Amino acid sequence: MPDRAPQTVERQLPTEESRDLIALVRDITQREIAPAAAEEEEAGHFPRPLFSVLSASGLLGLPYESAHGGGDQPYEVYLQVLEELAAARLTVGLGVSVHTLACHALAGYGTKEQQTEYLPDMLGGGLLGAYCLSEPASGSDAASLRTRAVRDGDDWVITGTKAWITHGGIADFYTVLARTGGEGARGITAFLVPGDAEGLNAAAPEKKMGMKGSPTAQLHFDGVRVADGRRIGEEGQGFAIALSALDSGRLGIAACAVGVAQAALDEAVEYATGRRQFGRPIADFQGLRFLLADMATRIEAGRALLLSAARLRDAGLPFSQQAAMAKLFCSDMAMRVTTDAVQVLGGYGYTTDFPVERYMREAKVLQIVEGTNQIQRMVIARHLVGPETG
Repeated sequence: MPDRAPQTVERQLPTEESRDLIALVRDITQREIAPAAAEEEEAGHFPRPLFSVLSASGLLGLPYESAHGGGDQPYEVYLQVLEELAAARLTVGLGVSVHTLACHALAGYGTKEQQTEYLPDMLGGGLLGAYCLSEPASGSDAASLRTRAVRDGDDWVITGTKAWITHGGIADFYTVLARTGGEGARGITAFLVPGDAEGLNAAAPEKKMGMKGSPTAQLHFDGVRVADGRRIGEEGQGFAIALSALDSGRLGIAACAVGVAQAALDEAVEYATGRRQFGRPIADFQGLRFLLADMATRIEAGRALLLSAARLRDAGLPFSQQAAMAKLFCSDMAMRVTTDAVQVLGGYGYTTDFPVERYMREAKVLQIVEGTNQIQRMVIARHLVGPETG
């Protein structure tokens, strides 16, 4: 049986170019991604050759400038591409989102010389990136990170451990946040570290309940030497760079959540119209029809919230609050919709013969990554009533 039902979304896209882009992405998902998704996820296989295909197709640098190998696409379009990819396989959609996040610091804060030297290969040269902010004792409280970079002549020497790194151990480059000054947010600086740097080692990948094909691992920096020419931005500017990246990255997570939820709805609708009980399709029963209607409505609401935030970003307007709202709502929505999809399929939904159980396991991580949903609520509340006074 196919891994998922056909995509049903009718998209409103701003240009003919963007419509052609979505058509290209759907072709790639149907030919290259969806057919092997269930088998490869179960085997824990990361599809590295596929990311080379995506890079060659221009899909790893969509929101960045074409002058450096990007696609010149607005976030409104890029996020809909992510949704399509995640609907076919979350490992791929989230992988593209993480790669885009890893490129953000250099694209937004690097010097012209750095951008000219590094960005073309990062955006369209087949390289794969990762983003290193979290640590074993520094997750939600990211400003307390302890990995340290010490100046040594024209180099920096980085020592410490990063945790929960998507693509950890397989990435070609890492955007690394390390402490170069005192405690707190102002003592953090960003660096671009090559994946083959001496002294950089990855632990065994974490054993996760979902997204088994996407490696998540700790990274150990044992005196990793990085030239000052790979420092991104000014000393002490790293935390501001990180927060800027996370605002955009949260939109990527929201798009992935919408994609997973849409895949689950498509599967549930296909099953409900084909499965017969009491002499008629189960889709005829009002209780199930209402459940499907609620699932579809939640997805549309999430997509609208996501694209509204994206349009603010594209217009150069503040969007941090809306990005947190989109990440919060869409990932909670995906958890609800995928759980309901399992219920629609009944006992079959609880088996690996159908993909909805995998969608449910995958949806859970989207409530956690790039700021837990509790952190998103804190971000939203700060915009509404200011910082905590306690």
